[in-house]
Amino acid sequence: MSTTPVPVPTQADVAPDPRRTPRRSRGADRRPGWIVYGLLGAVLAGSVFPLWWSFLIASHDSTVLTRTPFPIVPGGNFLANAATVFDTVEFWRATLNSVIVSTTVSVSVVFFSTLAGYAFAKLRFRGSGPLLIFVIATMAIPTQLGVVPLYQVMAALGWTGELSAVIVPGLVTAFGVFWMTQFLSQAVPTELIEAARVDGASMFRTFWHVGVPAARPAAAMLGLFTFVATWTNFFWPFIVLGPSNPTLPVALQQLQAAHFVDYSLVLAGAMLATVPLLVLFVVAGRQLVSGIMQGAVKQ
Repeated sequence: MSTTPVPVPTQADVAPDPRRTPRRSRGADRRPGWIVYGLLGAVLAGSVFPLWWSFLIASHDSTVLTRTPFPIVPGGNFLANAATVFDTVEFWRATLNSVIVSTTVSVSVVFFSTLAGYAFAKLRFRGSGPLLIFVIATMAIPTQLGVVPLYQVMAALGWTGELSAVIVPGLVTAFGVFWMTQFLSQAVPTELIEAARVDGASMFRTFWHVGVPAARPAAAMLGLFTFVATWTNFFWPFIVLGPSNPTLPVALQQLQAAHFVDYSLVLAGAMLATVPLLVLFVVAGRQLVSGIMQGAVKQ
């Protein structure tokens, strides 16, 4: 007696049961609503407003603050105010000094912080834990408490008035060491380091070929913020440099007279000093976002 084979239904022939089909996560393809865009717009407007306000005053004359009603559109005096700034202070020399100091400090902080962070994160040596705690604890000491002994040291070395007095104290920072330690502890697998050592790589070569490539996003972020902090630093350069060899913030301080402050000139100089930072953020913005995201997501 012959039997007819019964065809076995395939997965394509079976209609999916909508009751058993797993629902996709509601937030997977959902776009942000108007509330999110409204909050982002408010944050953006609040961030741009100081720059707009500074440019608005810098584009008028010194009587703009006494006008009623206050003008809401820029004037035509910005180029004249900028020319006055160039004639009043040594703007280009101060800009060059700021570029030298900020670039040198940023490169040094990134290199030494990455090197120290790699050692604290991936090397095991006696006293590493207490030493890291000591480095982090130094961030609790206000900068103002160390100004007098630091100035005495610079005077003994004959560095007062020289850029080295601003560069050398900032070659490495405790925050940079802490930041790179936290990042490298998650970004670099220990097995990869052990494999490199088994292959015959030295300790520094392992750091250079394994640790440095993994640390690039965090290093870019650290370098960017260090550059901005050094560029805008006023307190210590004003004390140790003086008006003879100033950085840009110290030079712009000379725009304030003893009994009268021309806010149009002051804010015109501030806007000119902000332009290099804006260009830097535009150029390094992608690395900044990459560093923030990789630092926020656990590897």
